[in-house]
Amino acid sequence: MLDGAFLYIVKCADGSYYIGITRTSLDIRIAQHNAGTFPGYTFLRRPVELVYSQWFQRITDAIESERKLKCWSRAKKEALIRGDFALLQSLARRKSSSFSKPHTPPSS
Repeated sequence: MLDGAFLYIVKCADGSYYIGITRTSLDIRIAQHNAGTFPGYTFLRRPVELVYSQWFQRITDAIESERKLKCWSRAKKEALIRGDFALLQSLARRKSSSFSKPHTPPSS
């Protein structure tokens, strides 16, 4: 477990989501969030509840996924949390299709 890391999502008391990674056990990391061990986003939004986690063999892969997920919409994050991969694909297509072809006015 030393080379890899967990990607995790916690739901905060205010309903927002926090995405992070840890090399420690998830139980320890969630306890740290709830104890306010580290100042940051979750400190004033406690308690937090673990709603999603994924193990990565390489920490670099966990970091890459964390960066991607932080840019996702709330709807996409919630689809991932629920395991609704069909909706997740649909939401991803919707965003990419809206940028696929620029609008050109008809010529006169």
